[in-house]
Order: sequence, then C-alpha cells, then structure tokens
Amino acid sequence: MKTVLTIAGSDCSGAGGIQSDIKTITAHKLYATSAITSMTAQNTTGVYDIQESVPKFLGRQLDCVFEDIYPDAVKIGMVSNGDLLEVIADKLKKYHVEHMVLDTVIISNNGRRMVGNKAEMVITSELFPMASIVLPSISEAEVLSGITINSRKNMETAAETIAGKYGVKGILLKDGHRITDEGDMLYDDGRIHWMESYDPKDRKTIGKGCVLSAAIACHLAKGQTLYESVKAARGYVNGATDRCLMLGKGRHPLNHTFLFDN
Repeated sequence: MKTVLTIAGSDCSGAGGIQSDIKTITAHKLYATSAITSMTAQNTTGVYDIQESVPKFLGRQLDCVFEDIYPDAVKIGMVSNGDLLEVIADKLKKYHVEHMVLDTVIISNNGRRMVGNKAEMVITSELFPMASIVLPSISEAEVLSGITINSRKNMETAAETIAGKYGVKGILLKDGHRITDEGDMLYDDGRIHWMESYDPKDRKTIGKGCVLSAAIACHLAKGQTLYESVKAARGYVNGATDRCLMLGKGRHPLNHTFLFDN
C-alpha cells in the first residue's frame, strides 16, 4: 500500500489541518501518517488559540515515521515557526524524500505576512528547491516574484520568475479566476497548463487548500505525473465542495468521503 505523510497542524474541528489530510488520504485508499506541528483551538467560525510543537519532539515524530513506514509522498501544511521549519527541512534532506507538496503560507490573500524572516528564508531557500510543487495564491506570488499580477501574461511571468529565483519545478497559482477566465495556472518545469475555473455555487466552505494539497500528494504517491495529479486533485476538491457538509455555525466542512456515496 502506498503511504502519504502529512506535516501540519491539528484542527480540532476536523475541517482542516491534519484531520482533513488524513481523511483525504484515506479516501484515496492510501495509508496516512502524520507529524503534528501545532495544536489549534478552532472551529468553522475561526481560530481561537494555537499551541506549537517544539523542534525536538517534531524531529522525533518525523524520525519515527521515516524509519518505520517510509512515505511515498509528503504534504507540508501551515508552519510559521522558523525552528520547526529547519527541523522539517533537515529531516526531508536526511531521508531523501522524492515527492513533496508544499502548501505553507507565507503571505495571506490580503498581503499580510504570516511568517517571520527566518521562517520565510527556510521555506524559500531550503524547502522550495525540494518541492515537487508549491501552491501560492496570487497575492503570495506577487510578493515572491516582485511582479504585480493583473493578467494571464503576468501569471506566467511570475511563475517563471519564482521558478528561476527559488529553484522550484512545479507551481500551482491559485485564485487565478480573479485574473483570467482561464482559471488557475500550473507551471510544470517550464510547461504551462491552464486549469478551468470552478463555480462552487456560492458554497462557503472551509479547508479546500488542505484537501487540494493532500490530494495532489496522494496522486504523486500513486506514480502519476504532476499534471495528472493536480487535475485529479482539483476534481476531488470540486466534488467534496459540491457535497459539503451542513455542519457548524460558520463555513461548511468539505465532504471527504463523497466518493463512497451511493
């Protein structure tokens, strides 16, 4: 059986983070392992408190996974602590990870920096070159590339700039529907693929980013190409969004198991 390791924070509501990743990996009929970077007190209405792991313990979690159930792919979610990111980078180098999906947020959609200088340096200089794919939003890509993105051509140029500057082979520019009707853009080692925009029918959901990156890791673990993996993962997210669950008082959690509905 193929296995996927998720390195991310715990979401006690189950809508995102480690819990969402494990559901996604299981729905793809793969075995999920995890290393928890933080515990959060959150639900569908927001995040109310965070307790981070410590570097030594995170390192032990990663050693235990890699030395026993070696993952076919790794997904990294939100990590804002530079010391924790250094541990992750060191372990991925030590264990020679083949497929890694990096969904760590540096810049929020409104342009706010989500990590400090040390964390950003580790992400861009250590993790970016190891990643099979990174998933920046348009706002994040603008900061990383130094290019104002307001056209299809800007998206292509920004991706090429990020790839050249940081040594990234795969980039999925999310939120492309804000710029062009052609939707999101996948940069695949110099090749450009446009991904059709998806209309979620005004459904206010939570956790799509976590599900997308975890699903991409699943398909890479199965041996599919990057393009095939992104296309299949987007289809899974769309289906889980269409059948989202009417739970909680805020945004709706995705239905990770919709594939098994009769």
